[in-house]
Amino acid sequence: MFRLLSALLLVVGLAACSRPAAPATVPAARHEHHPPHGGTPVVLGAELYHLELVRDAETGRLSAYVLDGEMENFIRIAAPRIELTVTIGGQTRPLVLAAVANAATGETVGSTSQFEAQADWLRSTPAFTAVLARIEIRGTPFTAVAFKFPEGNDRD
Repeated sequence: MFRLLSALLLVVGLAACSRPAAPATVPAARHEHHPPHGGTPVVLGAELYHLELVRDAETGRLSAYVLDGEMENFIRIAAPRIELTVTIGGQTRPLVLAAVANAATGETVGSTSQFEAQADWLRSTPAFTAVLARIEIRGTPFTAVAFKFPEGNDRD
């Protein structure tokens, strides 16, 4: 009887050891982007590119930088402007960011990664919703990109 019980325990023990271990549940690592100017990230496509928006309350200026998918490299584009439709308190208004030339980087209107707009309401309005009408980057168009400022739309 003792031998039979020992043999049975051995078989059960070996069977338990041969089962694959249940996979440990490890929380997925959060993929984060760090805007180089500390601004608001706006994802374009499936993280193919980003815009970084930076508001200067003192001057009422909003700057936009076109960046790669990891927000590490600036991407020059040919667009002369970026057009947003901004909604504040239920009222919509256009905001046009013009291409900025930069002698230090060699960027020119028609080949730049930086765009700017100035509006007095930006001085006193720290939050709004917006829709980017259209932007084309390296042959890929992005249209009707909605986001909140300063939250952005980067929901990783």
